[in-house]
This record gives sequence, structure tokens and C-alpha cells, in this order.
Amino acid sequence: MGDKPHSCEVCGYSFPWKSHLLSHMKTHMGDKSHSCEVCSSSFAQKSTLLRHMRTHTGEKPYSCEVCGSSFADKSTLLSHMKTHTGEKPHSCEVCGSSFSLKSTLWRHITTHTGEKPHSCEVCGSSFARKLTLFSHMKTHTGETPHFCEVCGSSFATKSNLLSHMKTHTGEKPHSCEVCGSSFAWKSNLLSHMKTHTGDKPHSCEVCGSSFAWKSNLLSHMKTHTGDKPHSCEVCGSSFSQKSTLWRHITTHAGEKPHSCEVCGSSFARKLTLFSHMKTHTGETPHICEVCGSSFATKSNLLSHMKTHTGDKPHSCEVCGSSFAWKSNLLSHMKIHTGDKPHSCEVCGFSFAWKSNLLSHIKTHTGDKPHSCEVCGSSFARKSTLLCHMKTHTGEKPHLCELCGSSFTQKSNFLSHVKTHSKA
Repeated sequence: MGDKPHSCEVCGYSFPWKSHLLSHMKTHMGDKSHSCEVCSSSFAQKSTLLRHMRTHTGEKPYSCEVCGSSFADKSTLLSHMKTHTGEKPHSCEVCGSSFSLKSTLWRHITTHTGEKPHSCEVCGSSFARKLTLFSHMKTHTGETPHFCEVCGSSFATKSNLLSHMKTHTGEKPHSCEVCGSSFAWKSNLLSHMKTHTGDKPHSCEVCGSSFAWKSNLLSHMKTHTGDKPHSCEVCGSSFSQKSTLWRHITTHAGEKPHSCEVCGSSFARKLTLFSHMKTHTGETPHICEVCGSSFATKSNLLSHMKTHTGDKPHSCEVCGSSFAWKSNLLSHMKIHTGDKPHSCEVCGFSFAWKSNLLSHIKTHTGDKPHSCEVCGSSFARKSTLLCHMKTHTGEKPHLCELCGSSFTQKSNFLSHVKTHSKA
């Protein structure tokens, strides 16, 4: 029982019968005398040809008694049965992972060796698995034989069709053990796990920045090349990424489809919603190594770092003023354009900035939330409170270079300067 006395001198495989060994030897000699009349594929063994023919006829004579799945050949059925028994007899000597099938183990081993022996004759791409090469070849032939019965979409491979079907069923079988998030595809789960591990294996050779996903690295590289192939048809702005263009277009449409379930705020971008949610949870995982301040998002941390470096890359083309943030430059430009888009519905006053409008509104409502701890006076605006505090401290930071007079408030200083120009 289990005796295999006939061994192959080339690769060491052993067989119970000599006829099996002779059939196997043809794989080394390259003898493929059995051809398929449908697609002209050729095989070393007649039995392999007969199994291949089932890919054309669709015949699946071998059925699983447990779940009813059917298969074209018996070996695939036997492999499938291990999904019910949980048997994984084949272990990887490198990392200890175990597999139901020896062929799956071999494919797994290539992830350690990096071996990609199967090359595309059209474009030169190489693959670890022959099956992956076959799937890749359809990108050149344009063949998409697998159709979705729901929406009619067609796909090059059956696996792509099965993945697509999840968009109709909403199935998300792959769950994250850390945070509970679920995903339709295992590849998405593996990508998501990098948010927990912090793994960033893809590095930019120009500036050294590293990324969790290769797609992010490729997008980042456009910041060095200046490539902006995606243009907005409304205003002509161009972007390096198509996703950035889509987000930009929402600024024209005013669309904000992502809503906060806590406070009802809505956002154009899902990522902005995620960042906003941290204002409710209080989560501030991004810490400044200089002063220890913590922030809800990495972008806020990077903006904060400019307060330490003094970096002001955004310059005004009119007066030469420079700013650490582009948003500050855009706000500053309203001084030159005179743009005041924010109007008070009560008295009609208009303001360049929404924050000024909100402060102004308090003059109508009588709301004065900012109180002086020294004398108890209250003010509608925090900036007014700060100016008031100088009456207690005696601070007069605004100095006239002409006569030496100093003032607590900048407005008083500017009024004083005019007395010199009149003289």
C-alpha cells in the first residue's frame, strides 16, 4: 500500500505503475502528440487532453457529496474535499504556513524566492503562476468570455466575474480581526491591514517618501514629474490623479454625499468624513516630535510642522507676502480682489471670510461668550477679548517709528499714522 517503485531520473517523482512513469517522462521530453481539435492546444498525455476537452464542453462529472459542487476532474474534487475536512498536510519550511494542496504550497514558495518563470511573449511581463500568465494574455487578446447575468458585464477570468458578483450581493466575507471592518475581497483586507501595521514597503527614489501601496507611490511620483493629465471641463484646472479631479468636480456641483451620523455634517469626500469623526472620538494619533502636540490627521500634523520650520512656500504674486498654507494665501488674495462673498442676512454687510461673518452675527444676537477673567467684561469675538486684555497688562506692541508713540490696538496705531501724513 502506497508503494511507488518507479522513479523519474530527471525530477525524482515516483509512481506505483511503470505506465504512469512513461507518461510522466513525456513532460520532460516535450512530446505533446495529443492535440485539441477546438483550440489546437497540445498535451503529452491523452488523459490530460480528455480533461482539457471538458473546458470546452462544460462537463463536470465529479460531484461533492457534502455541498454539491461539481468539477471537471476527480483530482480537483479530491482537493476540494479538503476544504470540508480542513486538512492541510503541506507546510512551508520558510514561514510555517500550511496548505491543503501541494501545488498551492509550490505557488506560495515563490513568494519567498521571488521566482517568476512564466513570461508573456507579447510584453515581457513575468508571473509566478502559469495560470496568471494565461489570464494576463487575455489583456492582449481582449477575450472576456465570462458574463455577469445581472448587469451583462464581461470579464477575462472567472475569478474576476466571481469578485464582480459581490458588488451585486453585497457580500463581505473577509473581516479585520483588529477593528472588525469587513471587505468583499481578501486583497482589500490585506491592504487595509497595513493601516494597523504601518507597513510602507514602497519607497520613492527621488525624495525617500514611503507608501503602504504601490498605487500611492505611482500617484506620488507625478508630484516630481509634474504630470497632470486629468483636466476639469468646468474651470480648466488639471490634476495628477483622476480621483483628485473627481473630488474637485464636487466643488462645482456642491455635492456632499458623505454624512456624519453623530452631528449630521456632510462632506464631499469620504476621507474628510473619517477625519471629522475623530472630532467626536477625540482620537489624535499623530504626534509632533518637536513639541508633543497631537493631531487627528497626518495632514494637520504636517501643517503644524511648518510652525517649527518656518516654511512658507505659498507666495502672493501681487504683494510678495508668503504663507505656510495655501488656504491662507487664498484668503489673503481677497484683500487684493475685494471679494466679499459672505453676507449678513440681517443688515446686508458682506465679509471676505466666513469667520468674520460669524463673529459679526453675534452683534445681532447679543452673544458674548468670551469673558475677561480680570474684570468680567464679555465680548462677542475672542480677538476683541485679546485686545481688551492689553488694557490690564499695559502692553502696547504697536510703535510709531516717526514719533515713538505706542498703542494697544493696531487700529488705533493706523489712525495715528494718518495724523503724520496730514501734517
